[in-house]
Amino acid sequence: MRGLGISIYPEHGSLQEIIDYIQLASKYGFTRIFTCFISIKDEDFEKFKCIMVEAGKCNMKVIADISPEVFEKMQASVHDLKPFVDLGLSGIRLDIGFTGNEESIMTANPYGLKIEINMSNGTKYLETIMSYQPVKENLYGCHNFYPHRYTGLSNEHFMKCSQQFSDLGIHTAGFVSSEHARFGPWPVEEGLCTLESHRDLDIVTQAKDLFSSGLIDDVIIGNAFASESELKLLSELTKEMIEFRVSLEENITELEKTIVLEEPHFNRGDVSAYMIRSTQSRVKYRGEYFEPKNIRDIKKGDILIDSSLYARYAGELQIALKDMKNSGKTSIVGKISDDEIYLLDRVKPWQKFKLIKSEV
Repeated sequence: MRGLGISIYPEHGSLQEIIDYIQLASKYGFTRIFTCFISIKDEDFEKFKCIMVEAGKCNMKVIADISPEVFEKMQASVHDLKPFVDLGLSGIRLDIGFTGNEESIMTANPYGLKIEINMSNGTKYLETIMSYQPVKENLYGCHNFYPHRYTGLSNEHFMKCSQQFSDLGIHTAGFVSSEHARFGPWPVEEGLCTLESHRDLDIVTQAKDLFSSGLIDDVIIGNAFASESELKLLSELTKEMIEFRVSLEENITELEKTIVLEEPHFNRGDVSAYMIRSTQSRVKYRGEYFEPKNIRDIKKGDILIDSSLYARYAGELQIALKDMKNSGKTSIVGKISDDEIYLLDRVKPWQKFKLIKSEV
């Protein structure tokens, strides 16, 4: 089950602001909260207890980032995690890991407390933990976020690290960044995303990228406070299927518009390096006349429908993966949103996708 989360930092914002934010996120179906015990000040701890009460009322699970120093401060240990449970936490995230055996021991806690480990290092850490036979349902993974520009993960490293967890069926999470939020655990305001390529993208595109990887279960907004419009847009996102925002040509016909926006799409299994092919429309609308239009050279991201000049291909929808010469038989009927063109490379053979009209 894929979910959405927010982050709260008790040292930033009044108690009422944080409570209002939790209630707003809950209204839009968010189910988890990330917070950081490493940065929290002693004077904010009572405020945190009040925040936990509200999170419980909203049925939101809270996982706190901790370090060995936090264990000592909370008078907790690998064998005794009750101090975290008494606070109402659903899990603890180990920013700095142990040797593997300790993590395994913690997963066997009697409270069902989730032990979330850092996914971003790309070492044999997870493999070591698994060798100690952890209670796997209590073991989670969560990537880091990176407040400093140019320090976020590369796409290649992200995929490699995430695949390790996905292969073992471990619940995973990653962070996206709100352009309206300003607060994180550290005094740097350059976004709080996992992937560096996301830093200047809108929040919906970031979330689509994480979900479409097929390797991330929960997407968490790393900074606070995201706007209500961002929460709403994320709540409306189809998490199980990649959606592309598109603009349409002015002279598109009603039939072509139906094919683009209403027909179900999936990429053919015998994939092309040049285009995504959604072929069911050519079967359903066989015999309809498709007039050639906008016959110009094709750019990556263009949405295409073959005209009747292509005979048996007439009515087939395609999305260009590369720039191409137009044969004169293919109509350009729209375009993928510029911010989302790079997501086309995520579409796998047989993968389902949806095209929705951009509001901008």
